[in-house]
Amino acid sequence: MRFLRRNSADTEAPATEAAADDATDSTRTAGKGRPTPKRREAQGRRTGPVPPPPRTQREAFKRMRGNKVSKEERRAAATERRQRMMAGEDKYLLPRDRGPVKAYIRDLVDSRRNLMGLFMPLAILVFVALLTPSLAVQRYATLATTFMLIAMVIEGLVLGRLVTKKVRAKFPAEPIKGISIGWYSFIRASQLRRLRVPKPRVKPGEAIK
Repeated sequence: MRFLRRNSADTEAPATEAAADDATDSTRTAGKGRPTPKRREAQGRRTGPVPPPPRTQREAFKRMRGNKVSKEERRAAATERRQRMMAGEDKYLLPRDRGPVKAYIRDLVDSRRNLMGLFMPLAILVFVALLTPSLAVQRYATLATTFMLIAMVIEGLVLGRLVTKKVRAKFPAEPIKGISIGWYSFIRASQLRRLRVPKPRVKPGEAIK
């Protein structure tokens, strides 16, 4: 009999506690007029502080991808980056074009009138000549192209040595590699002036110190 009474008392105790909890919850709900929000819902409603502006272009691009941005906004952002890159802003340039050393090399190359700037027009001329049915035209075009290429190679070597010498004198503390400087100068000089990226900021014949 005692065992049965003890079990009945134990069974009634949790029921009484549950009823008390329900009464407490109902009291809280009646007092506030609304149920108490859960922790997850409360955290979702928190706005938090305004995030700081992006420090790099990559961070800004990630934020744009995370948010819903229209095509017009993406196009405007790409146009702005392109304009700043063409203007020569260092953080918008490619890694190979960044730094004061590369900017000085570009100024040295852009201040000269180079024969290598005719490389692209010469390649187009050779392609057109090869399509001509006349063997004489093809022969003369090939011969002229050969002499032009030899002259361009010689000019590229002279330009590379000259630019490397001036860069080492301008930046004595920088580790200057002659092959890297010469190749960068050759690539810059072999492009048409209007197609160079970033745009030249000096005029042909202008003295560079």
